[in-house]
Parts: sequence; C-alpha cells; structure tokens
Amino acid sequence: MSRILNVLPVLMAGALAACGGVSIGAGGSSGGVGIGGAMGESRTKYTRDIDEWHEGRLRRLKADDGWLTLVGLFPLPNGTHTFGSAKDNELIFPAGSPEHGGTLVVEDTMVTLKPAEGVSYGVVQSSKDSYDLMKSEMVLASDRSGPPSKIQMGSIQFYVIDRPGSMYLRVKDANSPVRKNFKGIDRYPVTKKWLFDATFERYNPPRLIKVANVLGYEENVQCPGVVAFEKDGKTYRLEALSLDEGELEIIYGDATSGHTTYGGGRFIYVAVPEEGDQTVIDFNKSYNPPCVFTEFATCPIPSRENILPFKVEAGEKMYGDPAHHSGTSQ
Repeated sequence: MSRILNVLPVLMAGALAACGGVSIGAGGSSGGVGIGGAMGESRTKYTRDIDEWHEGRLRRLKADDGWLTLVGLFPLPNGTHTFGSAKDNELIFPAGSPEHGGTLVVEDTMVTLKPAEGVSYGVVQSSKDSYDLMKSEMVLASDRSGPPSKIQMGSIQFYVIDRPGSMYLRVKDANSPVRKNFKGIDRYPVTKKWLFDATFERYNPPRLIKVANVLGYEENVQCPGVVAFEKDGKTYRLEALSLDEGELEIIYGDATSGHTTYGGGRFIYVAVPEEGDQTVIDFNKSYNPPCVFTEFATCPIPSRENILPFKVEAGEKMYGDPAHHSGTSQ
C-alpha cells in the first residue's frame, strides 16, 4: 500500500505550493443531513444522524462480501490458470476452497471457468443470499459494463474485474482474519465546523478527467463538475465523479493525509441538487478507501486539484497500525 503513500506527498506538495483549491468503498448514501443549509439542525440530531450513517458504513464493511473479506487480487493474462487452495496451483486461494478448483482460461477479454472433476460451484444471484449450483464450464462476465459473475465456493467468492492495463481475479473470503478481527474505525469528533454549504458547478458538457489508481494506471472518468465551498474566506473546488442515485463521489487529500488519516486520501459523497446548484458537503462523512484495509484493492487516488492545503480533522482516521501502510508492498 505504500504505492499510494509514495504518490500522495508529491501531489500534496504541489497543491500546498499553489494554495490548492470516484463504486468504490463502502461509504454510500449521503444520508442524515440533506440539502437545505448547513446549520439547519440541532447538534443532538445532527450527531445522531452522522453516527447512524457511520453504523451503516460499518455494516456494509462487515458484510459477508464486504471489503474486509478481500484476500486476493490476481492478474489474468491470456492463458490457462489453475486455482484452488493447494500450493501447486498458479492462483492460490485460502483454505475453505477446493484444493484444486479448476482452471480459468483467458482469451483477451473472455474468461472461462472450467471446474475440476467433481467440483461444483455457486453462481451468486442478485439477492446475494442465494445462488445456482453448477458443475459445468461458464464464461464469466467482468465488471466492465455491469455486475460481474460472482462465483461462490464455500466461504470463498471470486469474480473478474477489468482495470486499465489488465483484467484481474478478485478473491474474497468470509472467514478473512481482517473481518474477524475488525474492531471499528477511529473517527474525529463530530462537529458542524466541517459541514459547509456548497455549490455544484456543472460542466456542460461533462469533462473526461484522468484518475490514477494504486496499480499505476490512469483511467478516463467522466467528471460532471466541481463542488465548491468556502472556508476561512477562501473558496475551494473539488472535482466530482458521476454516481448513480443522485450522488457525486469525491476523492480528496488534505494536510492530515499520511499522518492521522490514510495517505491515499479519503472519499466523500455529495448529494446532487434536485433544483438549482445548492448542496452541502459534510466532511464528517469522510471515509477510508478499501486500500486502507487490504493491499488487494484497486483504489483511485486524489488528483492534484483535489488536495486541500489544510487539515480536515473530520471523518475517519487512519485504520490499524500506521507502519502497516508505510512498507514497500506492490
């Protein structure tokens, strides 16, 4: 995860010198405070709303297929790749999967699952609580243009993701030690100091911006506009990414990044105004990307434009031992 930490200080230095101004993660839903004025609720109700939002965030993290279960990320070049829990496989899965689960045959963008003799697997349905049991080979859809084909083998779930430069096999384990040992995430105290009235400045037409990720690749992502807010008499603008369900995702860094908060920045959601351009940005809902929990996530990192030159002492703090995020893992 140091691949993030190696990049962000450079971005940050540039932003500080200039005085500054992406579905990923398990944050979701603006919830709680809506559009209509930053100071419109009593502190008691406001704090309760933020706490309830955070509890929902933790439930999603701790779900059977949440980010805490992520245990593997394997590149999928063209060819035939064996998988299973035995050490003689190319793709070694955790205990709980068959010793020899079968093969994945990759031909450009097509990935075919061929189970080993006597091995059956489940194809997860949209309800997440049920799956069809199968024993024959199957072409796996990636997440390139919709939900991927999710395969269940005991406590193990895997599916294909498409990222710039390569396809990968993402592996999750409901029995992951990270999930079992999860005790929550430290946060800054909730305060309306970090709740701002904001303006959504739309681009017409939307622009394509380059968003880098921890794998070292850049991806062109549609940016519908910027979210502008004022702090201490200065206006700051953060580039937003399009999302469904009336929300914008913002990836940002600040002067706490790599110190009291995660070096790869944090995420925050902002509600799209139903009318006009007025919204709010609530930094109390800043949350960590999945890369803070596991080296197997493919998180985006903030652009130079989205590095704030001050400390945002709100939302989630660094997770776990800071030394865990300062090694040389790739």
